[in-house]
Amino acid sequence: MEGMTATTARRVLLAAPRGYCAGVDRAVIAVEKALEQYGAPVYVRHEIVHNKYVVQTLEKKGAIFVERTDEVPEGSIVMFSAHGVAPTVHAEAAERRLATIDATCPLVTKVHKEAVRYAADDYDILLIGHEGHEEVIGTSGEAPDHITLVDGPEDVANVSVRDESKVVWLSQTTLSVDETMETVDALKSKFPNLLSPPSDDICYATQNRQIAVKKLAEDAELVIVVGSKNSSNSIRMVEVALDAGAPAAHLVDFASEIDEAWLEGVTTVGLTSGASVPDVLVDGVIEWLAERGYGDVETVKTADESITFSLPKELRRDLRAEAAELSAK
Repeated sequence: MEGMTATTARRVLLAAPRGYCAGVDRAVIAVEKALEQYGAPVYVRHEIVHNKYVVQTLEKKGAIFVERTDEVPEGSIVMFSAHGVAPTVHAEAAERRLATIDATCPLVTKVHKEAVRYAADDYDILLIGHEGHEEVIGTSGEAPDHITLVDGPEDVANVSVRDESKVVWLSQTTLSVDETMETVDALKSKFPNLLSPPSDDICYATQNRQIAVKKLAEDAELVIVVGSKNSSNSIRMVEVALDAGAPAAHLVDFASEIDEAWLEGVTTVGLTSGASVPDVLVDGVIEWLAERGYGDVETVKTADESITFSLPKELRRDLRAEAAELSAK
């Protein structure tokens, strides 16, 4: 590490909060409980959460991840991921006589219910989010005739509505708070009567982790975000760190993906993780950095989190018996 001496103080600033949010914790435990309660296999439609390690660990325990409902054998148990699904997916599962467990994050469910309510009142709904993301697909499916996707501020110019006095915005829960508000401001300039949702759609954990990474960026020359490349909230944290002034920020799934060249001239490393990342992966990065002289770890706390969600109600029933009964009909 060029420019460093044996006496240079090297440290790690460890963000708190980081890692698992309540919705992810609930979804992962739901898969584990289903496997424990009903035995393998338990099918899961899409990755239960967007984290490579979590998915691989659950696969080893007997979970089978599928992209489409028709990949699940009739009469089986299928779980819907934390990102939520459209009503058409529930209908597909019923047609195949599948017993279902809905592990949709309650905060995503809240957005679904908002979409249904505003559509019932015949509003045009401008959904701020990323095209193709499972959560956006699920929310859009609640009211496809009323929802228009707005993928960032640059997309606003293309948006048109039927009645400018009846338009509301909703958002994907895992976006950058700053970019979302930039999009909202652009929409309000175009549609002055734009209605806001009754409460913030971006989840508490996403906001808290972005606030924490901004704090790290004040002092760190390098910010490492542990998370998978298909994790929207993890990707946003890298962007937030750079926007907040960090000279460099990178996303890694595992410590082995860190490039030692990133450490050249760096005395302070900021470390955090996305909302679907177990702490064992962060511990691995801490050990990796300690082996390279970054043994001083200082926690930077910006918020307390105490929110928990109860497990899906379906886990309190005998789904194997229900599945057998459905397939016999």
